[in-house]
Amino acid sequence: MPAMTMTEKILARHAGKASVEPGDNIWVDTDILMTHDVCGPGTIGVFKQHFGKDAKVWDREKVVIIPDHYIFTEDKMANRNVDTLRQFVKEQNLPYYYDVGTDKYKGVCHIALPEEGHTRPGEILFGTDSHTCTAGAFGEFATGIGNTDAGFVMGTGKLWVKVPPTMRFIFHGELPPYLMAKDLILAVIGDIGCDGATYKAMEFDGDGVFALNIEERMTLCNMVIEAGGKNGVIAPDQVTLDYVNARTKKPYEVVKTDAGARFCFEKVYDVRKLEPVIAKPHSPDNRATVSELKGTKLDRAYIGSCTGGKMTDFRAAAKILKGHSVKIDTFVVPATSEIAKGLRTESINGQTLEQIFLSAGAKIGEPSCAACLGGPSDTFGRLNTPISCISTTNRNFPGRMGHKEAKVFLASPLTVAASALSGTIADPRDCLQ
Repeated sequence: MPAMTMTEKILARHAGKASVEPGDNIWVDTDILMTHDVCGPGTIGVFKQHFGKDAKVWDREKVVIIPDHYIFTEDKMANRNVDTLRQFVKEQNLPYYYDVGTDKYKGVCHIALPEEGHTRPGEILFGTDSHTCTAGAFGEFATGIGNTDAGFVMGTGKLWVKVPPTMRFIFHGELPPYLMAKDLILAVIGDIGCDGATYKAMEFDGDGVFALNIEERMTLCNMVIEAGGKNGVIAPDQVTLDYVNARTKKPYEVVKTDAGARFCFEKVYDVRKLEPVIAKPHSPDNRATVSELKGTKLDRAYIGSCTGGKMTDFRAAAKILKGHSVKIDTFVVPATSEIAKGLRTESINGQTLEQIFLSAGAKIGEPSCAACLGGPSDTFGRLNTPISCISTTNRNFPGRMGHKEAKVFLASPLTVAASALSGTIADPRDCLQ
């Protein structure tokens, strides 16, 4: 049997085949289908159109619905989307629905999924959101799909997939205290471009990767889509298994890349030689180092999203902001309710993270996607004027956070926090000395 990459092995197992090769078209079984308030109504519409208005989903235990994008708003169309989800969940008697306004509410789907034990090694996760690839950090095949494909999966549990070739990115060395996973993935995207991994798997390897905690690995996989990647993936280790086993009792099978597996591209990085990276407007591959942009005037700082709203991100930002005051509007948005609770309970030298942010002059929003996708005009942190913002989010296309002429710079939580203190793009190394 030929040696296979992790992605190929997972797809082969779910297709009932001994082996597959890049370019093969195969039917695969789905372990989890996730949808949310933006694409859920469309997915439900496709499902009912093709399977009948009274049809049942293929497996109640494998459909997860998480409202998270346009929820804390008075916008009637956005509210109607959530109503559509509620009605469908009731019709289908679905157990995994995390409704806003209830004690089950979670927040951003990509972080909620692992928190609730829906991400497991060796499985296939499809979601109606491009950043579904975040879950590749758990050693599974996770990718975003459209409403039509999702509607089909909802009825059959299967999807027709082309096996992607795999690119491998190896990070060596001990990560300096001024760098985070965001810097690593922005460096990769800057090197290969926003189309450099189109319909390819991006596998991350090396001692530099396995020294990262699970949240930082999620950041790496989250942004593979910004390079056009089909999926990102990291081999499970004990860090992965400890996280997963603490959140689910469901069985799973760990899959790892075979020795001798073929990669279509490989690049090696020494993390000790990197410096903080920023993506300039209006593309994630418009890379610059912080040294090149230092002193650039800013109007706003934003710390949140599936990419930058996890506990690791907030710990990093709080370390910079503690005892200081921000000079520009600074918005802090936890990804989930679990993380929001962490901000209120975790402390640094007697001060909770929430207290640190509020004392510094930041504004804290409800757990959600908030301004990351723009959203209705009353969305927390949304850019309603053409200002300059430095953000921990994953995209800086025109209009991505609201106003189409606003300038959005992407950076790590450390760089964003340092910049919030100066009102200009700043080097976190100056704050950590």
